[in-house]
Amino acid sequence: MWIDTHCHTKFSYDNWLEPLDLVRRARALGLDGVCITEHYSYEASAPVEALGREEGLLVLRGVEVSTDRGHLLVFGVEDDSWNTWGRNSYLPLEPLIERVTELGGICVPAHPYREVGVASLLDGLLDIGGIAGVESHNGGNADADNLLAMKAADYLRLPTLGGSDCHKVGAVGRCATQFLRPVNDMKSFMAAVKAGACRGDYFAGYAQWAGAA
Repeated sequence: MWIDTHCHTKFSYDNWLEPLDLVRRARALGLDGVCITEHYSYEASAPVEALGREEGLLVLRGVEVSTDRGHLLVFGVEDDSWNTWGRNSYLPLEPLIERVTELGGICVPAHPYREVGVASLLDGLLDIGGIAGVESHNGGNADADNLLAMKAADYLRLPTLGGSDCHKVGAVGRCATQFLRPVNDMKSFMAAVKAGACRGDYFAGYAQWAGAA
């Protein structure tokens, strides 16, 4: 099954993507689900999860966190109590990973080879402990950046994830994660990642849609 594991909607407050448009585009492309990773807040994605139930699409929830060394996708938290720093940006990377792990969640570096100013992870990825996987395929990345992330994940012997990083409907599903075992909730999602039963890639359904457009 295929899940776009890195999606944003208007609840990230940096775009105007309506959740209903995202969900319906995901279904039209043939995705089995999406994971909403709004910036800074897990709680912000609650309305999208409810919409997914209404529309018959699996909608999981995580959060994208801005750290002092790059961005992390956090999965498995249940509210925003993970953030004990009193701010949203440049959170300390290692303490954040420790905090999420204590809460039973997992962390995956997002677009690690995309340069985003001073807070870029790049080859610092190779020295991080405690992460569960690497986002090898990001729909907003240059292909060369994704290739570097794939090589790093292979070196670290970690599973890979793929996500569109969508902020508009036309980007939904460009990259996604293939799960090699059933995923129907966050518990089974995390179990699959921990078991290495997933891989990031460019999603064929998106390519077919783009070719027909």
